[in-house]
Amino acid sequence: MDRIPILRMGEFLLVTIQVDMHDRLALSLQDDLTSMIEKTGARGVLIDISALEMVDSFIGRMIANISGMSRILDANTVLVGMRPAVAITLVELGLSLAGVQTALDVERGMARLRRAMAANGDDGGAPGATPHGHATNGEGADGGHQE
Repeated sequence: MDRIPILRMGEFLLVTIQVDMHDRLALSLQDDLTSMIEKTGARGVLIDISALEMVDSFIGRMIANISGMSRILDANTVLVGMRPAVAITLVELGLSLAGVQTALDVERGMARLRRAMAANGDDGGAPGATPHGHATNGEGADGGHQE
């Protein structure tokens, strides 16, 4: 059975869908991706669908489900590379992809994931900060000294 590769890029997982999705492949991706989030502790998932010519209602729901499952596992999901025809089809099918963030391309999607991590107080391990973004040099967030 075919599998869609899931690549780890630091705190994020990258999924590039380069084949037309069928139902079994979509379900397999859902299982593989949730397992990888749990195994790696990934904080974000970027799904690139730029190679997809078509997305039907089942695949649209699977993307929304993957995003919801990722959120429950403490990972943000950004969908990138959606073709205009795919966007039109999703709207015509009445699928709003609630909870799914989108970006035009991988670069903008990664930036969106980084912003989401920063907004959640997780800076991804930058020097001088704890995993939750707190300063470790004795200074508060306003630059003043902490007691």
